[in-house]
Amino acid sequence: MKVILLADVKGTGKKQEIVNVSDGYARNFLFPKKLAMEATPGAAKEVERKQAAARARETERRLEAEKKASSLRGKVIHVVAKCGAQGRLYGSVTGAEIAEALKNQHGVDIDKRKIDLSEPIRTVGETEVFVKLYPEISAKMTVRVTGGEG
Repeated sequence: MKVILLADVKGTGKKQEIVNVSDGYARNFLFPKKLAMEATPGAAKEVERKQAAARARETERRLEAEKKASSLRGKVIHVVAKCGAQGRLYGSVTGAEIAEALKNQHGVDIDKRKIDLSEPIRTVGETEVFVKLYPEISAKMTVRVTGGEG
């Protein structure tokens, strides 16, 4: 029997999937627990329409992330931090400070958790950071840290 899953069912499938299951499994387990409904032609069309809309939204988000990534690639972000005589910072430059500087200097609002610092920036100079905008889409940027009086 073909059914449309209304929730993720371990060993059977994911939500909104059309799967073939035995009649007894459907009648005795899936239907009473409201985990599935019968896959009538109208219901199957509705599921296909929802999946197509979800794919369209996903494509739109991906294109937006690609556009933002291309505008960010190669940009330089200037950050001023207090430092000692040897160019060593008091503390470090964090993702939040980089996100704030990016917003102020380039007008791009990025969540601080999207900025990938391999290690905290603790010295004056240039450091390359990656901004993860979407799965598999990131932009490489340069952070230039200049020292202020400490």
